Amino acid sequence: MLPLPLLLAVAAFANAQLTPSPTFTPPPADAGTTPAPEQTVPNEQWSNLLGDLLCFYEAQRSGELPDSNRVTWRNSSGLHDGEDAGLDLTGGYYDAGDYIKASYPLSWVLTSVCWGAAVFGQGYDLANQTAYLDEMLRWGLDWLIKAHPDNSTFYVQVGDDAIDNNYWGGDQDIPTPRPSYQVNDTNPGTDATAQASAAFSSCSFLYAGGVLNSTSDATAPTGIRNQTYADTLLQHAVGLWGLSVNASGVNRSQDAVPEVGDAYPSSGYGDDLTLAALFLALATSSPSTYQQALLYYSKYKLSGSNAVLNWDSKVPAIYTLLTELALARPSWGGSANLTGWRSEAERWMDGVAAGGKGGAYMTDGGLLYYPGDSDSASLNPALNAAMALTHYAPIASTSDKANAYLDFATSQVNYTLGDNPMSAVYVVGINPNSPDRVHSGMASGGDNINGINTDPDGPDLHVLYGAVVGGPDKDDKFWNIRSDYIQSEPALDYVAPMLTLAAFAVMNNAHDPYFTALQAGAYSAPGGHPCDDSWACHSGLSEGGKIALGVVISIVGTAFVLCIAWFVWRMRRR
Repeated sequence: MLPLPLLLAVAAFANAQLTPSPTFTPPPADAGTTPAPEQTVPNEQWSNLLGDLLCFYEAQRSGELPDSNRVTWRNSSGLHDGEDAGLDLTGGYYDAGDYIKASYPLSWVLTSVCWGAAVFGQGYDLANQTAYLDEMLRWGLDWLIKAHPDNSTFYVQVGDDAIDNNYWGGDQDIPTPRPSYQVNDTNPGTDATAQASAAFSSCSFLYAGGVLNSTSDATAPTGIRNQTYADTLLQHAVGLWGLSVNASGVNRSQDAVPEVGDAYPSSGYGDDLTLAALFLALATSSPSTYQQALLYYSKYKLSGSNAVLNWDSKVPAIYTLLTELALARPSWGGSANLTGWRSEAERWMDGVAAGGKGGAYMTDGGLLYYPGDSDSASLNPALNAAMALTHYAPIASTSDKANAYLDFATSQVNYTLGDNPMSAVYVVGINPNSPDRVHSGMASGGDNINGINTDPDGPDLHVLYGAVVGGPDKDDKFWNIRSDYIQSEPALDYVAPMLTLAAFAVMNNAHDPYFTALQAGAYSAPGGHPCDDSWACHSGLSEGGKIALGVVISIVGTAFVLCIAWFVWRMRRR
């Protein structure tokens, strides 16, 4: 038997991260106006885009930053996170333009990226980005491991949104206290624990060398395989699954921890339980867990949905994954199973590819728009839909459907990369027409919360390479205003679907991304302001004041109608 020091060294080597070679530094925005020197696979500009997107996650890191961190203007921060709970909860990612760390959206990000890499992972290899993908995943997964100290407890948030929203500035003066919020077996947060289980299972499958859609040319990145790390992830997947199904009841996170609802209120947990069971079944090759997923699917009535796909709504992803599993594990359900799931998936896919029939519509400029969901971040639902269509296309029932799905997905990617009425490129730093006034306290360089747009009075001090912003309004207009967090704030989950879409493009698209056709000055801000259509937006009223105003208008309107009715009645009497 090997001596203990040597055993530890072997274990550390088996669990080691990959080292980037060659290293990648995002090129300046002007480089995005020049076509790649060769229109071949891999295309250099698609590879640059994939690299920029991964670099965004380095800019969002919390904790002690390594010397290799490429974002030189960032500092180590959040070094006391978890002390109030007697734990080390340092690390992880700041969720968006502020300093909250939230497990629920992060878990969906990691699930989405690992799932995409198990299908289109070769794109990371071809772009020499596999080591950076490894770093990106581990920085998030390692924090989720810390957040799961035992099988009865899971920490869902660090930081208080109410405190954080009153701070604007860099990472050296983040306001305190930064409370740690947990759910547990007596006060469950089923959505959060189930989605975290899905993250661990999907990433365990990836690190174990798993491949989905093996009938296509897509393969998982060979260099990321690490069985030791895969086993660690699977242990946490199983533990969190047990916490999800064995706690004293089921519950939404915000019902257990009201503070979570300030930024990420969940609409339910049925889709999270189903998705978690499916990924756990895949990671463990367990037919019984698969059957449990089908029971949840039926119990929560997930069939026939036209739902959006995002961090809170996973039903479209379930349709795709069920079809993938019917092909990858035919013994679990047989050919009839494949026919049924393919029919369900293609009902949703056909609706989206037809312009969102049933759940959404197309803007005049060509963006898929889900009323309600798209109002707070228009690009995210469209890019998630494009990701789902791209996932599904290799296993579509006919080549015509596959082509239709890919064509629609391409249209949404092109829109994001500049093929829109504004000629705006909604990925920061990739082209001169990208946003340069991003709603990010870290990147802006300013520290005046009352002068966000004028401090600095011009572009952000730092370029937040790879950030995907919220996007334009329903009229395809984008103002590039720092204070407009709806349009200009980036977030972890806004970038995630673009990673899978860019990896697919690196594998399959020899032609340049759309942004290379746009020279500096193609974008110019529209006249007016994002609030032009809403008088209340200029009134200075609080949200409560706007509601009260609406109530008053409703009462006055009702009284007016009653008066007219009384007058007509009197006239008829006469």
